[in-house]
Amino acid sequence: MRSSGRPGPAAARRTAAALLVLPLLGAFGLVLGPAGSAPAQAASACSGRLVKTVTFSTGSLRVYGSRAYACAVTVARKPGARRTMRVSLQPRGGRAVVDSGRFTQLAGPVKVHALNRCVRASGSIGTSSGSTGWIMC
Repeated sequence: MRSSGRPGPAAARRTAAALLVLPLLGAFGLVLGPAGSAPAQAASACSGRLVKTVTFSTGSLRVYGSRAYACAVTVARKPGARRTMRVSLQPRGGRAVVDSGRFTQLAGPVKVHALNRCVRASGSIGTSSGSTGWIMC
């Protein structure tokens, strides 16, 4: 039994090893991100809270809102082959922002300034489409 109160050589080595390993584990966590976060991010390219979802046969239109902005994406129900997709977002009194083309998974994101403004969104995949009407008023 030691009376000096200092740890022995084995305890000192364990402490030194822990001080070296813990920062490395933290760095790996920052690089890789939290477990399970990739699918959630892949589903949404917009920031903010989900305000409205409009589903149609081939996919869905999702509108997100934050304090000053609105954002929209059209997401395919079954990603795969390229097909015609479109998303449009318009603030009341402003011009619509549109993203259209042949995509595999999603069209957008499109973002507009919407502080104290209503917005309307529409999206389509192939011949199926959906729209919101005026929201976030």
